Amino acid sequence: MPPFRKQFGLEMENLTVTRELPAGEGPAEVEGACRPMRADARRNYDKLLAAAREVFAAEGAGASMEAVARKAGVGVGTLYRHFPKRIDLVQAVYEDDVEELVQTAQRVVAELEPWPAVVAFLEAFARYAMTKRTFLNELREAFDKDPDLKSRLRERIDEATVLVIGRAQRAGAVRPDIEGADVTQLLGPMCTSPTMTEEQSVRLLPMILDGLRAGRDAG
Repeated sequence: MPPFRKQFGLEMENLTVTRELPAGEGPAEVEGACRPMRADARRNYDKLLAAAREVFAAEGAGASMEAVARKAGVGVGTLYRHFPKRIDLVQAVYEDDVEELVQTAQRVVAELEPWPAVVAFLEAFARYAMTKRTFLNELREAFDKDPDLKSRLRERIDEATVLVIGRAQRAGAVRPDIEGADVTQLLGPMCTSPTMTEEQSVRLLPMILDGLRAGRDAG
């Protein structure tokens, strides 16, 4: 159990997170450009996303497309049918990670008390940040090509943060003199700093939580 879970006395093992893709986004419209994927194609797509996430985490930004295909147990041709370019795969993984973060926010608000929900959400954000840093340069290329992608996904993250933090503020668990956007800005370096390690994230997160909690001396 990570140190910050012990510090705040939280047991998150029973928390279940599921993901759903928004209508009109992601893979549901890939095959045949307009028609939904066949069930087998959808399974392959999901396996490729899961494999890419594991391979990128293990091998970093230099991970090959062939390694992703091997991990997923599919042929390279299947991989390239779904993702003609590497940047397409990176973007799909990132969008899926953002959607997972949003789904986590919704789930913890529904299942946990306000303060444990804040802790669980920030833990999820730290995991999301580690993935994003793995292919930050490639994401910048994707954002340059499609500026709307960055703003759309940033808006999704901001909304998720506001959902969790706003509820905790109304319950008196989080200090009232901050906004959800402040928290997003505070967490931003976890996503963009190329030198931040997982161990540093583990140490920094309790400090951030300490600063957010109501009743702390702001002076």
